[in-house]
Amino acid sequence: MGDTKKHRKKYARPRHPWIKSRILEEKELKREYGLKNNTELWRMQMVLTKAKNQAKSLVVRQGEQAEKERKQLVDRMIRYGFLREGQTMDDILFLTQRDILDRRLQSIVFRKKLAQTIKQARQFITHEHIAVNGKVITSPSYLVTVEEEAQVDFIPTSQLADPDHPERNPQKALEMKALAEEEAKKAEEEAKKAEEAKQAEAQAQASNAEEQNAEEQTQEAEA
Repeated sequence: MGDTKKHRKKYARPRHPWIKSRILEEKELKREYGLKNNTELWRMQMVLTKAKNQAKSLVVRQGEQAEKERKQLVDRMIRYGFLREGQTMDDILFLTQRDILDRRLQSIVFRKKLAQTIKQARQFITHEHIAVNGKVITSPSYLVTVEEEAQVDFIPTSQLADPDHPERNPQKALEMKALAEEEAKKAEEEAKKAEEAKQAEAQAQASNAEEQNAEEQTQEAEA
């Protein structure tokens, strides 16, 4: 049997955890991208750090193999949308955390307006409503390639696939709520009118009965 596979950590904690400026920046990024905790942010930072370290290493290397690896690195960064066509390996060194975070599935779902908020995008993904190229993905941190981006959508069996679903269309939900309230009000008014008509009819019958009774008593007295 082969050796047991080693599980390497996919993120690294900051060397200096109590730097105020970094803490504030992380807080803002977590809010902006709907991240659950710092670990999700550090994982994306690790992706960026590895790419930059590889680029720095390849810059000074010479030879056919180095050139091949440089092309592979740039192609991979373009494939994931971190770089645009025509950009080079030098541009990798200027990438930021936001460039990586923008390619998370959660960000793509929100940007494609499949969700009203970044937090709602996360909810849709974790509740198995979102598929990438027909495959359900439940990880908000899944990095979407440029080719896959057009294939990000709701699964066909999801109720959320309907654009007019209240979760996706708050305005439609408000209109439906207003319509329901209006119908309920009309029904209440009609019921009230029916009750008033019923009471009026009962009063009329009672009045007729009293008049008839009084007339009978008068006739008996005259007799």
